[in-house]
Amino acid sequence: MNDRAALLGQKWIPRDLKCVASARRFVRDVAADWKAAHDVPDIAELLASEVVTNALTHGTMTIPAASTVRIAVGRDGRLMTVDVYDSCMAIPHMRSADSLETTGRGLAIVETLSHKWGWNLHPHGKSVWFQLAAWPERAAWPER
Repeated sequence: MNDRAALLGQKWIPRDLKCVASARRFVRDVAADWKAAHDVPDIAELLASEVVTNALTHGTMTIPAASTVRIAVGRDGRLMTVDVYDSCMAIPHMRSADSLETTGRGLAIVETLSHKWGWNLHPHGKSVWFQLAAWPERAAWPER
């Protein structure tokens, strides 16, 4: 998340695929609580599911089981950014899945549905992030 973005919420989950549902709900709830546009909570939930699943499946394979994955949701103007941090330095790459494969389409879905996506290396791992146009250009922050 960049320095201009306001942090709307963050959550740490253990390295357990059972926690993907909790991460999905968290991202969806943050988007809804901050009154993102009507379809943004659904899209954010789907994309968070893909990125968190990747972090738990690929991003932590050689990392101790006690490590966690952090999900941060922020706002920079009209954009909502979801940033998923894990302890692995391996750079994500998009795959070309065969029509019969049941996996390998996550980042393609993220690329298709997000405003923008990418990854950043950090001293203790990496983050994979995506942005969604969630609020009108000049919208004031919603009342809480």
